[in-house]
Amino acid sequence: MYDCFVGRDQEVVPKRARQLRNLLCDLGPSFIKAGQVLANRPDIIREDYMNELCILQDDVPPFPNQVAFDIIEEELGQPLEAVFSKISPQTIAAASLGQVYRATLRDTGEDVAIKVQRPEIEPIIYRDLFLFRNLASFLNGISLQKLGCNAELIVDEFGEKLLEELDYTLEARNIEDFLENFKDDPTVKIPDVYKQLSGPRVLVMEWIDGVRCTNPQAIREAGIDVNGFLTVGVSAALRQLLEFGLFHGDPHPGNVFAMRDGRIGYVDFGNVAVLSQQNKQILIDAVVHAVNEDYVEMANDFTRLGFLAPGTDVSPIVPALEAIWQNSLGKGLSDFNFRSVTGKFNELVYNYPIRIPERFSLVIRSLLTQEGICFTLQPDFKFLEVAYPYVAKRLLTDPNPALRERLIQVLFKDGVFQWKRLENLIVLAKENVSMMSSNPALQAKEMQGLRELQVSKKLDLTDTIKDGARLFIFDEGIRRKLILALTEDSKLHIEELVDVYRLVEDQIDIPTVAVEVARDFPSFVRDVMLSWSESVLTDR
Repeated sequence: MYDCFVGRDQEVVPKRARQLRNLLCDLGPSFIKAGQVLANRPDIIREDYMNELCILQDDVPPFPNQVAFDIIEEELGQPLEAVFSKISPQTIAAASLGQVYRATLRDTGEDVAIKVQRPEIEPIIYRDLFLFRNLASFLNGISLQKLGCNAELIVDEFGEKLLEELDYTLEARNIEDFLENFKDDPTVKIPDVYKQLSGPRVLVMEWIDGVRCTNPQAIREAGIDVNGFLTVGVSAALRQLLEFGLFHGDPHPGNVFAMRDGRIGYVDFGNVAVLSQQNKQILIDAVVHAVNEDYVEMANDFTRLGFLAPGTDVSPIVPALEAIWQNSLGKGLSDFNFRSVTGKFNELVYNYPIRIPERFSLVIRSLLTQEGICFTLQPDFKFLEVAYPYVAKRLLTDPNPALRERLIQVLFKDGVFQWKRLENLIVLAKENVSMMSSNPALQAKEMQGLRELQVSKKLDLTDTIKDGARLFIFDEGIRRKLILALTEDSKLHIEELVDVYRLVEDQIDIPTVAVEVARDFPSFVRDVMLSWSESVLTDR
């Protein structure tokens, strides 16, 4: 505040940001964790400070090894030598709440990672949370004005996630959930957990022998196809977010590895978030509204997701959202990146009463971090060229009625069927399949029989069109809207419709379908459909 008063705020910001980071380190684990959270909260702190606090995610001082070994022995109830034939003399990684060692099991010879909690940390955390919450009560007025909620709520959300991370038995259950979710996916490696050797303060997991994602040269030297690996990584992230609703909340480069067989490996599952089915659908809604450039509904999505208090007037936010999205897509879809959108979004949330719920703070951080990994490995990587086809596939193939309705919203604009949108999705999907097919993990024997993940020659452009065409033909609601759009559009697109139908004419009785559809429409539409079905029969 003094810097602002004397007019030298900008010139001393780097210095003040470093002072803040060092101060948080000196104050202990709760404050370090708070700094890590603030590094992803543009609704609370300025971007220049956020950038400095990001250093806390990778640079935390360790505690003494002997203290860590004593804690391991207490949890195991026996000497280290009885369980491990060897253990690394120094930490492999250190974080705000614990640190990691590499060891070898005496019984089996397997390499494992041992995660050890910092000593006497629980009472320190409770004390600090008590202080945070009391201090927050003095800021409730400002917080209500700026964020639409009181500051105590923000502390409660932070405290809830922090206490979850303190319980390593909960992290062990998280690992088991991830193992179950990805059990049929040969492109993702989740470490096994040794629950019999783990407890509230110690977690023993399978050692992941991969290449750090911050080392592009090592990845290439390992013979890993970068395009295939990045495609696998983005697809795995989207499955967590939109399919499972359970996603890794801290996928920084130290927690994500490129396996030598092309898989992506994850470690450290203490920080995960859960999205409800409703929230997953709203996120897909937001994608649909972005594609359709419906900024009013996009603003309403913010309210439904908890970014805005119920009843908030969204009209001032709509122009800002429109400017952000259109500027981000100004160079085209292929040049879109989350970093550019988030930079503009940070200004929006700092100037409007928008609060980012803790779980969505993790979502934003997760997407930004993984996009950053992609750019490190391949600077010209097109994130949406992988992400968008995945969402399209969900919309095209998921039988959920809610997703069917969202598909209609994507493919129809003002009652007109958007053939160009379907064409773009098909092209991107084909590129996605091409990149995935180069990944050796997808060519393993385990892939046989896994239809959902198979990328053999059968999965080509024709089959992709067929999947969409079947949906139009067999779903009555979509079929009716399609025919209505064709009759209302001056171009009619009859030739395109014939081409799509001919792709699947060997699987369905087209004349019967045409007659069934025509019953619902005026006679002139019925005449068009009947004459067309007769021409198809004549051609055959």
